[in-house]
Amino acid sequence: MAHGPSERRREPKPLLRNRIASGRGAMEQPNATGDGDVPLTVRFWIAVVLTGIGAGFVGVALMFVLFSVQGLAFGAWGPTADVEAAVAAAGPLHRVLPLLAAGIIAGVGWYVLRRTTSGPAEVDDAIWRGDGKLSVARSTGTSVLSEIVVGLGASLGREAAPKLMGGVCGSVLAGPLGLTPAQRRLLVACGAGAGVAAVYNVPLAGALFTAEVLCGTVRLPVILPALASSATATFVGWVYLPTGPIYPGIPSYPFHVSEIVWALIAGPIIGLAAVGFVRFVAWVSHHRPRGRWELVAPLGAFAVLAALGLLWPQLYGNGQGMARDAFLGVGGIGLFAILMILKPLVTTLCLGSGAAGGLLTPTLSTGAVLGGFLGSAWALLWPGAAVGAFAMMGAAAMLGAGMQAPLAALTLVLELTHSGFEIMVPAVVATLIATAVARWVDGYSIYSARLSEVPSPR
Repeated sequence: MAHGPSERRREPKPLLRNRIASGRGAMEQPNATGDGDVPLTVRFWIAVVLTGIGAGFVGVALMFVLFSVQGLAFGAWGPTADVEAAVAAAGPLHRVLPLLAAGIIAGVGWYVLRRTTSGPAEVDDAIWRGDGKLSVARSTGTSVLSEIVVGLGASLGREAAPKLMGGVCGSVLAGPLGLTPAQRRLLVACGAGAGVAAVYNVPLAGALFTAEVLCGTVRLPVILPALASSATATFVGWVYLPTGPIYPGIPSYPFHVSEIVWALIAGPIIGLAAVGFVRFVAWVSHHRPRGRWELVAPLGAFAVLAALGLLWPQLYGNGQGMARDAFLGVGGIGLFAILMILKPLVTTLCLGSGAAGGLLTPTLSTGAVLGGFLGSAWALLWPGAAVGAFAMMGAAAMLGAGMQAPLAALTLVLELTHSGFEIMVPAVVATLIATAVARWVDGYSIYSARLSEVPSPR
């Protein structure tokens, strides 16, 4: 039976109106779909560029706050400072006092903020279940407080604040430019991904974060504005932030056959570990202290972290130093075992106390030490591959399973280290299996697990 020319219409209409010899339409390619309910108009593209610029500048401002606080607390000034080394060199009292101060600031700050401001201040909620509108006042207060407590040593990620404020840029611009609710949601997603891209210097991963995590699709009408906003924000961020990798000096580890076999075995283990971590995140997110307990809970949580930090300073902050050491193969199997248990515990403890912060880097660092532990054990059976290579694969696998976004996770590890291409096949295998296992067992992510509760029907 003969088929006539495709009647699927492309929006916007192409400049070349005549079809190629096959008679097929351009939209026969699945990712080259029409714009749908989000027309990529000239006005929308203007909003995308302005959102990228805004996300870049707010990312710079928030990182300035973070690095200033780190400098005051531990003497680790500037974007390239080694915070882990500064914490390790500090005396016991000098380690403990900043976290106790963070507990007081967090308790009082968020207690007051939640009672003096209103409106949505969660990007994921605004995109997935709302109209894309975000409260400027509550989001700004939440973001500044988040960077202060992370700078003082809280075990949370620094990317939550720029992600939120990048989304706010899109939310604010959508109104004056007359965008539809659907366009606003996509613009907020682009701004959120751009905020992550700017502070970590990961333009491609930021775009994939927008498409894969926030929008759930890698289609041209989504990926094109995502790339534009992330690249713009990253470029703007270079006015203050480094242009090199966040984890410099990571060697290019050679491929070893043992890594493939390891990935087949470690993938399911890491996937199950991610499920446990996500479930723990979900539990503490929905059992946070209420009332006056909000004032003292962060102080108690950060005091526990400070006590543990006297023995293991790697637990301070978002885990960037911990991941770097694992990527370099620094640390024995015993240290990896301790950190892979304690890091997710102190992270969820901080989160459950009512503090706001990111989970991207804590998840990555947990995966790095888990990969280092499993790799160290594997090397006893099959020597040859570097422990650092296993740590990089573990980081990608844990992050992919935890975010339910394997493409964004793999790209993040590549862009954060500017290394890992030679071990990409086993890294893909480990990330694929870990993400598939997590999806099969549970399916929640570190983002969907934290969504606000659905109101009970009356």
